[in-house]
Amino acid sequence: MAKKIEKKTTVTKNAPKKILISQPKPEGVKSPYYDLALKYGLILDFFPFISVEPVPSRDFRKQKIDIANYSAVIFTSRNAIDHFFRICDEMKISISQDTKYFCITEAVALYLQKFILYRKRKVFYGADGLNKSLFDVINKHKDNVKFLYPCSESFDSEITNWLKANKCEYATPVLYKIVSNDIKNIIARKYDVICLFTPGGVKSLMENFPKFKQKETKIAAFGANTFKAAEDAGITLDIKAPMPQSPSMVSALEKYLTSTPNKK
Repeated sequence: MAKKIEKKTTVTKNAPKKILISQPKPEGVKSPYYDLALKYGLILDFFPFISVEPVPSRDFRKQKIDIANYSAVIFTSRNAIDHFFRICDEMKISISQDTKYFCITEAVALYLQKFILYRKRKVFYGADGLNKSLFDVINKHKDNVKFLYPCSESFDSEITNWLKANKCEYATPVLYKIVSNDIKNIIARKYDVICLFTPGGVKSLMENFPKFKQKETKIAAFGANTFKAAEDAGITLDIKAPMPQSPSMVSALEKYLTSTPNKK
């Protein structure tokens, strides 16, 4: 039987058509982004605003953090997971099977399956991608636990402030660096929507365009830390995720596409 081709869905007159996703292009031919583009007749471009550079194990040793002494790890991104297990592998550190993992979202938590035997009894995540939800989960398990918060040089101080305020023992191993990419030629193509996913992406935008004027461009952002970085930079956010009715960037974009008011 021939595969049924889904027709484009009608959107409001002033809905955006050209969208920049500030992440690498998805591998393979299947992606929710491709489905979204087909459904709404969109032009999607993918270009990462940042690059992630590993901190070599020889430099990590200078931080004098003994990973084996900690019984829980806080992850706020896939990059943190990748580089945490990279360092453990390079330094031949064995992670206890009893280690608990606290993740900012379910998607980050599920990414752990790449490295560990996934068990819900030791993997926890916040309900909506916000720090408060993460803190609520950690609060239930913080007694007699020592936390590692693997991060880049620009870590989330809200998390460390909460750990400090709640008298938690913790360390912040810096395992990778965020470097801004040259995006001047990309942004010059003029997009209706630019999607930002990390504070580093916001920083890259502002470093490449110190006099950035948003004008008619709509900005989408993912995650509370990215919201804050964008707002601190004077950017108006038109699309936010995760939210209760739009847990992903794709669903947030779709909601915006179908609710954009027509201009008179």
